[in-house]
Amino acid sequence: MGFVPWRYINSWCCNGCGLCCREFEVVLTFNEWLNITKTYGASVTRAGLNKFYMGKKSDGSCVFLYTVPDGRQLCGLQNNKPLACKVWPFKILNKPKYGGANEALFNYNGQKLFIYIDPFCPGIRWGPPSAELIYKVIPEFIEVASGLRQKQFYSTMHVTPGFYIFYKKGY
Repeated sequence: MGFVPWRYINSWCCNGCGLCCREFEVVLTFNEWLNITKTYGASVTRAGLNKFYMGKKSDGSCVFLYTVPDGRQLCGLQNNKPLACKVWPFKILNKPKYGGANEALFNYNGQKLFIYIDPFCPGIRWGPPSAELIYKVIPEFIEVASGLRQKQFYSTMHVTPGFYIFYKKGY
């Protein structure tokens, strides 16, 4: 199943399953690659033909994926996550791409955008859109995708305050 328009989704919340961090190749922009390699070393990324990718562990998961004490999976990069990771499972587009243009249309401060969601994500609840999805979740994803917002609240997994992961080079 391909991407679906947002109007079929009741709500979305990251449940910390880590599926996205195990199943997808994360393409990095040059600046993302530069920042990550400068901080953590080149071994946490890999180069492809004309692209840079986030590195993978031997089990296929992202090198920055960790299991927290409650069993959920957490990204060790958090505020430094690549944009592709910050906005998944949402696609924010200027034109309809996956059909259902009317159902994908979202008016954000007078701007017409088309919002789709990858149904592969288990954090999706199907049904009529909730007020939280319309007024908090989707606007936050739009703001993150457009660079208007750095801090994530509704568009990421919630962790206990004061819980930190420190990545050690060569680990």
